[in-house]
Amino acid sequence: MSALIFANPAILFGLIALPVIWWLLRLTPPRPKAEVFPPLRILATVLKREETPSKSPWWLTLLRMALAAAVILAIADPVMNPRANSLNAGGPLVLVVDNGWATAADWERRVQTANLLIDDAESADVPVSITFTADASHEAVPGTAAAARDKLTAASPKPLVPDRARAAQAVQEAMNGTRPGTLAILSDGMAAGSDNDAMSTLAALSPAEMRLIEGDGHSAVALTDAVNNAAAMSVTATRLSTASAQQMNVNALDAQGRALASGTLQFAAGSGTATAEIASPFELRNDFARLSIDGLATAGAAHLLDDGFKRRRIALLAGESGSDFQPLLQPLYYISRALLPYADVIQPNTADLSVAIPQILQGNPSAIILADVGRLPSETYAPLQRWIAQGGTLIRFAGPRLAAAPADDPLVPVILRQGERALGGAMSWSEPQSLADFPSFGPFAGMPRAADITVTRQVLAEPTPDLAERTWASLSDGTPLVTEKEVESGRIVLFHTSAEATWSNLPLSGNFVEMLRRLVQLARAGGAASSGGATDAAAATLAPYRLLTADGILTTETGTARPIAIAANQVPVASFDHPPGLYGTEDGFTAVNLLAPKTVIARFDPTTAGRPLVREGLAGGEAVSLRPALFAAAFALLILDSLVVLFMNGAFSRGPGGRRRTSGAATAAIAALAFGLFSFMPGQSQAQEMAPGAGAKPGDEQILERLDTTHLAYVVTGERDVDGISEQGLEGLSQFLTYRTTLEPGAPVGLDITKDELSFYPIIYWPISATAPMPSQAAISRIDAYMRNGGTVLFDTRDQYSSLDGGGTTPNGERLQAILANIDIPPLEPTPADHVLTRSFYLLTNFPGRYTGSPLWVEARQEAKNTGAQLSSSGDGVTPLLITGNDFAGAWAVDSQGSPVLPTVPPDEMQREYAYRSGVNIMMYMLTGNYKADQVHVPALLERLGQ
Repeated sequence: MSALIFANPAILFGLIALPVIWWLLRLTPPRPKAEVFPPLRILATVLKREETPSKSPWWLTLLRMALAAAVILAIADPVMNPRANSLNAGGPLVLVVDNGWATAADWERRVQTANLLIDDAESADVPVSITFTADASHEAVPGTAAAARDKLTAASPKPLVPDRARAAQAVQEAMNGTRPGTLAILSDGMAAGSDNDAMSTLAALSPAEMRLIEGDGHSAVALTDAVNNAAAMSVTATRLSTASAQQMNVNALDAQGRALASGTLQFAAGSGTATAEIASPFELRNDFARLSIDGLATAGAAHLLDDGFKRRRIALLAGESGSDFQPLLQPLYYISRALLPYADVIQPNTADLSVAIPQILQGNPSAIILADVGRLPSETYAPLQRWIAQGGTLIRFAGPRLAAAPADDPLVPVILRQGERALGGAMSWSEPQSLADFPSFGPFAGMPRAADITVTRQVLAEPTPDLAERTWASLSDGTPLVTEKEVESGRIVLFHTSAEATWSNLPLSGNFVEMLRRLVQLARAGGAASSGGATDAAAATLAPYRLLTADGILTTETGTARPIAIAANQVPVASFDHPPGLYGTEDGFTAVNLLAPKTVIARFDPTTAGRPLVREGLAGGEAVSLRPALFAAAFALLILDSLVVLFMNGAFSRGPGGRRRTSGAATAAIAALAFGLFSFMPGQSQAQEMAPGAGAKPGDEQILERLDTTHLAYVVTGERDVDGISEQGLEGLSQFLTYRTTLEPGAPVGLDITKDELSFYPIIYWPISATAPMPSQAAISRIDAYMRNGGTVLFDTRDQYSSLDGGGTTPNGERLQAILANIDIPPLEPTPADHVLTRSFYLLTNFPGRYTGSPLWVEARQEAKNTGAQLSSSGDGVTPLLITGNDFAGAWAVDSQGSPVLPTVPPDEMQREYAYRSGVNIMMYMLTGNYKADQVHVPALLERLGQ
């Protein structure tokens, strides 16, 4: 109930004088009014009856009575809801004071409240016991009021959650059976995990009176989590007071305390949690060092960020681009979707690894992922190794290309055996292998083993003494699945299976996402040579570096804080020994925040004590003095009375002349200066429509013609006779295609592979000549990129022999091996009898040219080889390269009359016919892919449609 007292009640006797004041005011008339004396005005008022009032008007008297009453009441100092001294003197005063993080905002009022209680105890001559729930140690033995005041003065808020149970236990031991008179709990209003034990312990003391003193709780707002998503940062907060809607701003600060971005927390009425989005670029978000709520200076309103919070920039590269129409078969499909929630994924805009890798390294990514990339361009090994040594993380996935790569690759963590281990192979399993339990020393430690993950193919590691130490995951038969090697400040990690679901179903599982997330967290957030955080796989013990005060300020004073052991992939939580702050060193640290993620603040419930409690508010909030309001009212009445008197005495009357002066002719109006816009004068090029072709760049017509018509292309070697045969051969094949098929190619095109655009042509014929200049590494890299993007190169050594089958080596064959040495080629095999090439248009059993006997080498079909399925190559099935020694162009070449230029060896026109048919099948295969192979599914489809 509301109450009202007067601090000086004797002053109220002055109200008795109000009737006397009324009588005096009624007898005192206003001052006579002065009249002006103009001649005409005196004539106008000559008949006016002059009256002088004998007493003041009643309303003026009432105004002055109210003024006098307000002054008397203000001097008497009325106080609403005054505080009364009602301590129970039957025992000591026990004060249990919360001094956690939420009390920092109103700590002075809490000290004032406690001081008033101590004063009351001193007046009643009872001892005082005072305990602070967020202190590490307690001295709760009752003592004098002066000693209690000293403890209160020395106390301060702590950036911790109160532990009321430990404080209550200390009070119980200190009282030693003595029954308290008044037990007062100065609570921060928030529930803690040990409240039931605390209230039971305090109730067991059987105090004569229990009080609960709380504040309003409006400052009890805390940040609990921050997630750095792909487009923005999501910040979660919780609050204590949920009665009304509330809006607060969250600022993101850098290491120097400068605000870089902000978001808005919108708490709905009745809701205790809210989320803010801080949208800013990826690079700017990685500069965030802490978050703080605007207008609140508490440890809960601050959220520290470390290296683990920063989003990593991950670059993805694949051995082949795959088909956009079959995304599930693309080598980077599952990797990119697993990493997008946790990292910023970048992919180069070119498939040329000699160009793509330097571009990626310029961006200094945290990690680079290579999916089935076997042989890299020779000039990229040195910069990649430097990047790894400076702190970069290279993650590789196996595949056919890596299985066929040289064994001395410096960018793999272990020595690999040539070939792969698969079901039905030479090194085969009787059944698919499952995962083994993850070891305790790797980043995957603590992850549950997924029994449904099976692996059907892998690349094997050669046994070495340290293989077990480098194995982070293995299969049930003990063979490694994930291995690693540290290279100075960086590391190389290898998955011994593929990144898509052809070798295992690992990419389809949630374990794949978690494994990649943990590997990405191992990578340094700023890339190589950046300051890394304490994110080692094993547990690390870190000393306190900067600690957070209760006001949310970082300080170098570490006090009694102890080093903290932070296990991998665990979020540390603040405690008495490890208060919130940064642990580690300037080069790398881990943030320990006040509250754990997903924490929701709840109200403190004291009813578990089972005893009646008296609820009160903090001092300075409930008692309200009316003196300022009464003095303000008296001053306002005084001003109003003065104005009335001035008006009645003619202070506001008109001057001589009796008329208001009005302005004569108005001065000239201010003309607005119009900033006229100049007339828009469209030029001749704007007034007329652009003529066709206007603005076109040189070479555009040629590009349009290349796109509109299919052309056969050949590599210009620089030798006139070789290039002439290539041009005549492709011209002859074009004429045969026009005559026998619906395809009508344009004129053959000679290509300079160092500068011409290669993507316009479905296939490029490359005649190998040992006497021609050796192509540059840049030109070879462009060919490699062309094949990665879906193009095909037909290499023809023109010598009837091929060194790929282990036979003798010719000069042209040696030149071909030198060209392919820096190209990441897949495993090859002679064209199988059931390959699409044998039936794409004609039914063929071999592929002769000017010569016969040399096989046509194509990409090895992994699925068909290992499963027996009648399918062509993986994906859409177009091999990136064809190799022959049969001199196709020599057999196809015709002169201007359409006659053959070169004879076949041996002379046989049917051999030339089959050479043309081989060319037709190759072209149809390039343009249709696995269309013919898909026909094997037609019976099953028709049967299903019939159902």
